[in-house]
Amino acid sequence: MIYPIALEAVQRLDALFDIERGINGKTPAERLAVRQELSAPLMAELHTWLIEQVAKLSRGHDLTKACLYMLKRWDAFTRFLDDGRICLTNNAAERALRCIPLGRKAWPTRGP
Repeated sequence: MIYPIALEAVQRLDALFDIERGINGKTPAERLAVRQELSAPLMAELHTWLIEQVAKLSRGHDLTKACLYMLKRWDAFTRFLDDGRICLTNNAAERALRCIPLGRKAWPTRGP
């Protein structure tokens, strides 16, 4: 079952990713300018919307937990709005770290 609130949240986040796709490859200053103009208002709307959803849902609902998770980490989540060098996602960092655990599993271990 897909909850309408979850679908709307994904659509709101997808609008941010659309903006990011449009500024991919631009200079940090150019990305920052576009983010301030286009992404910052969407983030402000998302913040208000999340607070409204938390007020509507029961405390134990999984969607409430997801909304609260994002709200508690709002400063970190919105950091990309203040620095054109920062990516909206941490995919690059995760890809860079992926080889470490994979390599560890592949390395032969020698027991005593």
